[in-house]
Amino acid sequence: MNKGILLVCILIFFKTEAQTSVLNVADSLFANGNFSEAIKTYKSYENVDAVSYKLAKSYVAIGNYDEALHYYQVRIKVFPNDVLLKYDYGQLLAKTKNYQTAKSVFNQLIAMDSLHPNYPYELGLVYEQLQDSLALKSFKRSFKLDNGHQKSIFKLAKRQLQIRNYDSVDYYVDIGLKAYENNVELISLKAQNSYWKKDFENASIWFEKLLVLGENSQFVHEKLSSCYSEMSEVHKAIDQQKLAIAKDPNNVENIYKLGLLYTRISDYKQAENYIKKAIEIVDVPLDIEYMKLGTIQNQQKKYAEAIQSFQRALYENPNNKYAAFYLVFTKDQYYKDVNTRIKLYEDFILKYPKNLFLYKAKSRLQELKQEKFMNTD
Repeated sequence: MNKGILLVCILIFFKTEAQTSVLNVADSLFANGNFSEAIKTYKSYENVDAVSYKLAKSYVAIGNYDEALHYYQVRIKVFPNDVLLKYDYGQLLAKTKNYQTAKSVFNQLIAMDSLHPNYPYELGLVYEQLQDSLALKSFKRSFKLDNGHQKSIFKLAKRQLQIRNYDSVDYYVDIGLKAYENNVELISLKAQNSYWKKDFENASIWFEKLLVLGENSQFVHEKLSSCYSEMSEVHKAIDQQKLAIAKDPNNVENIYKLGLLYTRISDYKQAENYIKKAIEIVDVPLDIEYMKLGTIQNQQKKYAEAIQSFQRALYENPNNKYAAFYLVFTKDQYYKDVNTRIKLYEDFILKYPKNLFLYKAKSRLQELKQEKFMNTD
């Protein structure tokens, strides 16, 4: 053999071995999650096109999506019919908000394999972002291809809940839970669906199941508290409301609701504390809240404090006719002098000739005048 040819063969052999070694090292780095080093090693490989898929996935792993898209495109030019490659590419396009291109890719995949349920599902997600009504059609197609497709079932059931189509919600959710009984997303829809149907007992069962599965979010505690409240299980409602507040200590609505719950068990001290706290947090007109506080203070015969609360309610909203009457009524309870109390009602009738409580005010005025007459005699 010619010495020159032999030398070339030897060089080719060693070069091939070296490239194989490079590829093995890169694959090892990739497998162990050392993606940045894997990228450097793959790029030192002579035929970069051959490793472009691994480069794309490595760039995805470190969050460099522009480079990842570039190498997906390089790979697709070489293997245009590789469905797994296109699927990954389409998902990354959607993730990076390249929705129109993603839509095209998933439509191509559906054309290549019309029986694959994930392709219409992913297309539905893209349509959602484009606010295209075809999203629902895509989710239905995915569900038709695989009636155990949990993600498509969730999308379909959620849409039915939004339009309050309760029977359809149960239809989809029940199918999904039959395949996967601990799907917390579907259980949550089931609970909400029962809640909106005012089937509070059934709703409470499903919300309780969410707690068992570790879904102890503020939302779950709030809704479970509402269910117990509607079922007149007030102590349980209070416990859940407290847990909701623990998730967000400055949630005014939840604090105020807790105060109202305490009124239902006649614990006016706690009710007053929580409603006061709610009022302190909020910086908006609070005439309704101050009125409620005043009525709770009246229940405890704290008339001086109730008067201040009703005055504050009128300050917040001078047109609150309820607060105006309750203020007079509370002063009637507080003051001893009958003439002062008579003057209160006379002034009220003069100032509010069309008040809803005008009849009560006139009746009470007559009672006081009769009382004064009897005492005079």
